[in-house]
Amino acid sequence: MAGPGPDDPRIVKVTKTQEKGSDVNLATFLLLDAFRKESDIAVVISNDSDLKEPIRVLIEGLGVPVGLVNPHPVKERSRDLLGLNPLFFKQVQPRALRACQFPPVLRDAQGEIRRPDVW
Repeated sequence: MAGPGPDDPRIVKVTKTQEKGSDVNLATFLLLDAFRKESDIAVVISNDSDLKEPIRVLIEGLGVPVGLVNPHPVKERSRDLLGLNPLFFKQVQPRALRACQFPPVLRDAQGEIRRPDVW
């Protein structure tokens, strides 16, 4: 609850935030694989600066090289992650994303599957 409404104290403004935990899950398994010596290199496809510390630990603390792939537009590069001096940095180009998309409509035994227009 963020607070009462401006005109009626019985009405409240509710702010709902939801964390999927995907960054925590990714960090957990990146580090677990490194501790178990189950990875020689890590490639992180993300632009989430919340991953800065686990990536730093991989590189500096565990000696695991990390490559970064940014799936977001070029203007959204994360300086935080680039400052870790990754083994490599690759920017996913829009034309490459378009080339990897399924067609707008797929058909299977159950019928049609439509790709959202925003994709």
